[in-house]
Amino acid sequence: MEVRTGLGWDTHRLGWGAELILGGVRIPSDRGQLGHSDADVLSHAITDALLGAAALGDIGMLFPDTDPKWKGADSAVFLKEAVRRVLAAGYTISNVDSTVILEKPKLKDFRLKIRETLAATIGIELDRVSVKFKTAEQVGPVGELRASEAEADRKSTRLNSSH
Repeated sequence: MEVRTGLGWDTHRLGWGAELILGGVRIPSDRGQLGHSDADVLSHAITDALLGAAALGDIGMLFPDTDPKWKGADSAVFLKEAVRRVLAAGYTISNVDSTVILEKPKLKDFRLKIRETLAATIGIELDRVSVKFKTAEQVGPVGELRASEAEADRKSTRLNSSH
């Protein structure tokens, strides 16, 4: 068996009155992420990690922000399509490890719901989805409440070696 690891990263500006969505979960906040789609940085980072591990491109290639079709799109659509492509390429998804970097609001009370939502969207067990939360210690765009970031790592195991 071959094991592959993909790395995903995303960032979005924060704005007053916009929705804050992480891993498909709406988080109560006075600031939310701004972007062409729903700007879910966590789902975007995981989507890129999945695609990267299988060498299938990246989120921008499949869902360009220049295409009006994706304006306001639910990022779960992107994540589900990445999963579909990874599985079609002959891989399984063994686990997802991710980190959200956001100064506020504090996210610890949303960890389980985010993990449950991601596990259901990806189609893996809850104990295979890790979501960690960090602040930027008031440094840089995230620390100054101007942006949010997320990173994700994904391991994929090849089902057969004939690919």
